[in-house]
Amino acid sequence: MSTKRDFYEILGVSKTATPEEIKKAYRKVAIQFHPDKNPGNKEAEEKFKEAAEAYEVLSDADKRARYDRFGHAGANGGGGYGGHNMNMEDIFSQFGDIFGGGSPFDSFFGGGGGGRRQRKGSNLRIKLKLSLEEIAAGVEKKIKVNRLVRAEGVTFKTCTTCNGSGQIKKVVNTMLGQMVSATTCSTCDGSGQIIDKRPAGVDSSGLVSKEEILSVKIPAGVGEGMQLAMSGKGNEAPGGVAGDLLILIEEQEDKQLKRDGNNLIYELYISVVDAALGTSVEVPSVSGKVKIKIDPGTQSGKILRLRGKGLKDVNGYETGDQLIYVNVWIPKKLTPDEKAKLESLRSAPNFQPHPDANEKGFFERMKEYFS
Repeated sequence: MSTKRDFYEILGVSKTATPEEIKKAYRKVAIQFHPDKNPGNKEAEEKFKEAAEAYEVLSDADKRARYDRFGHAGANGGGGYGGHNMNMEDIFSQFGDIFGGGSPFDSFFGGGGGGRRQRKGSNLRIKLKLSLEEIAAGVEKKIKVNRLVRAEGVTFKTCTTCNGSGQIKKVVNTMLGQMVSATTCSTCDGSGQIIDKRPAGVDSSGLVSKEEILSVKIPAGVGEGMQLAMSGKGNEAPGGVAGDLLILIEEQEDKQLKRDGNNLIYELYISVVDAALGTSVEVPSVSGKVKIKIDPGTQSGKILRLRGKGLKDVNGYETGDQLIYVNVWIPKKLTPDEKAKLESLRSAPNFQPHPDANEKGFFERMKEYFS
């Protein structure tokens, strides 16, 4: 099982916490475990990163909804999120402004992330439709993406507002005396550079749109609404790092198999004769046709289980089963000859209902299969 702690537990808030409560809780934890306040303390640094990861997910409505539904699998989506994967500069860059008017790390701990802020390009989002067979086995897809990338022929010069530091510093009076407060330069957005020359067709940031074909590996077991991330495959940023490509999974409905978590459900219809005499039939599965045996005297509502014929867990913990619901088909129209044959059996002892007292009922069977 995953060893990751619950994000709500990390920040010390309830699952119904408001965005403002989450923001306030993150600020408190971040200050407590900030590296400048705990120099050389690796445990504090990990807790600082852990808090950043929790805040990254819970402060975003979409990510929080996926986390609430799928846990860490929904939040991570195969990689791309997470404070543990960020360096300190990433964390200061993304979350420093949570404190408003400059991070208190800058004011009280001497600069926090320090110096020029590395910009990060915006994320791109696409939807990817997958069949049940593709979800079952995992698949590699080629996708077409239009990204903003650095254009050729663009030149930059040092920002004259911050002189290339990326920050505007000023002295402020606090209860502890005079402190230096640093805020991100609004002219260069913290990069320390502004555009000098740009060719035609290039935007004011020195970027141009470019179509790219990317290969995406989708792990087995993903589901509707899950989001995967390809780090660095979003829009680029001048003098910084590229954003991420976020891939939202759309699961195409299968005509025969229905998904219930990692289990697959198939409704099988058999005739009264086959139910009474027994037979062998083929049923579909995600790995092809499977032949199963129907025992004589099979009752409508019986559930057969094909172990391991469901879907793999996206985290690789287990594989689901395929459940086959047996429905005995009762004909709605009969010929006179068919009616006569059935009429001759109406009073036959073996055609009188006599359920086995030891046989489990429908609800007991359902409870057993899904417990």
